Amino acid sequence: MNILILTNTYTPHVGGVARSVAAFAAEYRRRGHRVLIVAPEFPDMPGHETDVIRVPAIQKFNASDFSVALPLAAQMNDAIDAFQPDIVHAQHPFLLGMTAVRIARRRELPLVFTHHTLYEQYTHYVPGDSPTMKRFAIELGTRYANLSDQVFAPSESIRALLLERGVDTPIAVVPTGVHLESFASGDGAAVRRQLGIAAEAFVVGHLGRLAPEKNLDFLTHAVAEVVAGDARTHFLVIGTGPSEKTIRERFARAGLSTRLHILGLLQGRQLADALHAMDVFAFASLSETQGMVLTEAMAAGLPVVALDAPGAREMVDDGSNGRLLRAAAPAAFAAGLRWVAAQGPDVRSALRQAALDTAAAFSMPRCADRALACYAALQPRAAADTHAHETGWEEVIIAIKTEWDILKSMAGAGDAALGTGLFPEKED
Repeated sequence: MNILILTNTYTPHVGGVARSVAAFAAEYRRRGHRVLIVAPEFPDMPGHETDVIRVPAIQKFNASDFSVALPLAAQMNDAIDAFQPDIVHAQHPFLLGMTAVRIARRRELPLVFTHHTLYEQYTHYVPGDSPTMKRFAIELGTRYANLSDQVFAPSESIRALLLERGVDTPIAVVPTGVHLESFASGDGAAVRRQLGIAAEAFVVGHLGRLAPEKNLDFLTHAVAEVVAGDARTHFLVIGTGPSEKTIRERFARAGLSTRLHILGLLQGRQLADALHAMDVFAFASLSETQGMVLTEAMAAGLPVVALDAPGAREMVDDGSNGRLLRAAAPAAFAAGLRWVAAQGPDVRSALRQAALDTAAAFSMPRCADRALACYAALQPRAAADTHAHETGWEEVIIAIKTEWDILKSMAGAGDAALGTGLFPEKED
């Protein structure tokens, strides 16, 4: 099978979607399928890539670490003609996602869409963020899903949410899998020695992109409370992003900087070693659709303390492989971490085994089986089948453009009043 994947984020960008695309593509290729990936250019991307088409992109969009792809479908036609795709799989409903619709319609191919992201949680990256923009983000994802032949939801929670929002395209739950063997072992003791963390210390860990939508202010508040109350507790963070400064500042204000360890981006053996240096994994994000890092943490045998939210509730069984907290208060989260710290060796061992058992259900081979079964079941369809939805899609695009023009106009008016010159008037 020839699988064409279009994504707005891809390596070397660090994020759930980029990692998902890379993981599925590698597994498909391992099984003998061909995969062609269309993705934006990123700084420091590999000089030579096999079966990857890069398109120009605006880097560091609105001071974030995202790139905004500029969909130039005409430049891709020759490569796609030569590839002869059987399936078009979009990872986003906008930018290259729109290109995916055009490719699928013109070639009369099935269109698959993975609803990776709760887009309304990310509108703070758009100038003029507002409740109206959040509603448009929801509508955008919903209408795009209804343009598709098959929707992949990363979790049962997201499948239920999409049905509630009016998605009537078939929805299959297809999480991103993890290669369990990559996390099964690691030299956590060496990491502790390198960081000056005692073998008997209790280490709270976190892995992920350090950004506001991950609820890191809440998480840092809760963990700092635990660290302040127990001299043997440390906080080990793996990741990079704009919220790193905030985390460091909170620990510095509390006089706890020596027990905060931010290691930046880690991959491969280094990542596994760092996970094995932890005793518990802390996760407070409310914006996830799956939470791939939870699977990786559990594959390393870590119990998880998380807020009850999409992605986490499918993985964390309260009291079995961690704590799933319904009270979104830092004090309650801190109590969950202390609960893990207070357990004896037998309970800790049971938590570890339960975490490993949970991770096994999310292995990469199992998840790829689900995706490939859906691909195989799809049949080419006539574009006329979704004429009604396409009409609605055009309407929402016009509405979004109108909203953007209004917001830009407001920004320009404010700029003129402040005299900053950021939005100069257009000259005739």
